[in-house]
Amino acid sequence: MQVLASVPLFALACAGLGAVLIANFTTILPVFRANYNGWASRYVSNLQWFLPKVCMPQDEPNPDILYHLGGNGPWIQKLDGVEQAGFAPPAGCQVEQVHMISRHAERYPTAGAGGRMLKLLERIRQSNVTLRGDLGFVNQWQYFCDDSSAQHDQLTRTGPYAGTMSAFRTGTKLRTRYSHLLPSSSSPHRLNFWASSTKRVVDTAEYFAHGLFGLDWASTATLHIVSDSSNLGANTLTPQNTCLRYRSDSELGHNYGYIQLAKFSATYLHKIGVRFRRQNPHLPFTDQEIYSMQEMCGFETLTRGGSPWCAVFTHEDWRNFEYARDILLYYRAGPGNKFGAPMGWLWLNATAKLLQQGPDVGKMFLSFVHDGNLVAMLAALGIFYSPASLPTTYRDPSRIWRLSQVTPMSGRVIFERLTCNPTHASSQYKPYHDHAEDGKNTQHSVLQDARNSTFIRININDGIVALPNCTSGPGSSCPLEEFLAFINRRGDEVGDFRTVCGLGDNVPGALEFLHQR
Repeated sequence: MQVLASVPLFALACAGLGAVLIANFTTILPVFRANYNGWASRYVSNLQWFLPKVCMPQDEPNPDILYHLGGNGPWIQKLDGVEQAGFAPPAGCQVEQVHMISRHAERYPTAGAGGRMLKLLERIRQSNVTLRGDLGFVNQWQYFCDDSSAQHDQLTRTGPYAGTMSAFRTGTKLRTRYSHLLPSSSSPHRLNFWASSTKRVVDTAEYFAHGLFGLDWASTATLHIVSDSSNLGANTLTPQNTCLRYRSDSELGHNYGYIQLAKFSATYLHKIGVRFRRQNPHLPFTDQEIYSMQEMCGFETLTRGGSPWCAVFTHEDWRNFEYARDILLYYRAGPGNKFGAPMGWLWLNATAKLLQQGPDVGKMFLSFVHDGNLVAMLAALGIFYSPASLPTTYRDPSRIWRLSQVTPMSGRVIFERLTCNPTHASSQYKPYHDHAEDGKNTQHSVLQDARNSTFIRININDGIVALPNCTSGPGSSCPLEEFLAFINRRGDEVGDFRTVCGLGDNVPGALEFLHQR
């Protein structure tokens, strides 16, 4: 049993041990429960068809494809760069207010990406070439969408990673974790929560609500659908649609990520094409077509539970794909894009004000958006800050900007306001140093008032992540006053949203709708 527990599920599947696992499942179930966070108990009914389909190339010990899909895969727990895995509050502390911003749940490819996949498959079909080698399976393979025009852009509804089930499960997780923050059945106040108006985002919020509140959620809570319209200024969940200069700047705006992606992709996709050309000399593939093949691994996995496309590429190929996706979002809406942080600061600033006011203004705030909005907020927060930009001529193995574990489908960031026993908090609360602009290093003593018992903790996909230079609270949390001062400084650094985006004073300059009263 210890041998099985040390081998990843995907490696076991590719090694042909699926039948062994199924035959002995009742024996090894406790091992999987301990090592895979309940995966086995949730998906035992799907195990027989799931195991043979998810394969990784066996050129490296213990490969795990889900951690290399760059946001194109199902939700995964954040394991790298965390203070602790899981979500238990520090000893002597309790959560009194939470704010979640979440990407929509698992979906089919967008119409654009899916269209490129279908175009590639049609070109293969019309070539009348029988593919050999790594791509030999394609001769009998069928696209994973039965009705692409209806399914593209929408939540997946089949397999162990169905987006509908994932959103529901997230709701049940948060109910288990934060049930003490939910309004009672006798409360006169309904809980407000928000979603941008794209259908897959709204659907995610509704399936989530079924898990958090129950089937009669509409009698307890109100979902506010925030328009994606371009005329809302800063009062939006999707500022990429309202930031005029971000939309109009063809070089450094929204397209910047794709420009940088093309630069890095050229460093590795051509080599894969050479390998495919040796196996199939009569049917060469472009870099874009090979990139679409890599994308199909993730999206077929979201639909069917696994994909033969995953085994076509080496582990080095997958490391490069993961980095390519990091490049795309870093320069599209993250720290590498001058519009990213100003856009992300809108939600962050509104949330900071609510954290300052505390549970009297509401105990739970939930927002559902897209990965680009999540990335922009992270850029504003500066939690994955690095002084050097991501290079596009080679893969940076030491980078801290790794989005596979941050913005997978259903990826979420939760800000928790902790209140801690003053005596206990003081025993963990360390003096901190403020590095002022004048170079003076000032040590601040612990203040003996209520502020010292209130802290902010950041949970990214069930991994606790510390805010750089603000870790003196219990469990590396950030004292509330320091957090607020940091957010104010970030606001000065990123600039005024309307000014950066070229908007007039006639549109809202702040996000104003997050409230529970």
